[in-house]
Amino acid sequence: QVQLVESGGGSVQAGGSLRLSCTASGSSYKTYCMGWFRQAPDKAREGVATIDSDGSTSYADSVKGRFIISKDNANNILSLQMNSLIPEDTAMYYCAAQRYCDGSYSYWGQGTQVTVSS
Repeated sequence: QVQLVESGGGSVQAGGSLRLSCTASGSSYKTYCMGWFRQAPDKAREGVATIDSDGSTSYADSVKGRFIISKDNANNILSLQMNSLIPEDTAMYYCAAQRYCDGSYSYWGQGTQVTVSS
């Protein structure tokens, strides 16, 4: 079992930056494949970025070149550096973990709101 708690959301103007953090507890963080998801009101949840236990990353086309996912295994913290934010990035952002890197996200955080104004 793992517990995930996000932080770092807020309101920024277009072109600004935010850094989201997700603190994991309850089990060995480095054994998990992790990801960030987001969901805007009345829209489907979408994947934003993922990072595997070996550090390999992937990104949605909409955020490539602007967002960077990373993790600090020593402190069990997953991060998402969000640069050059645009209004379309406005959403609730969630971190999630796969227990066995099998494509199924078993654990989810409570979410942190990101609002980007023009």
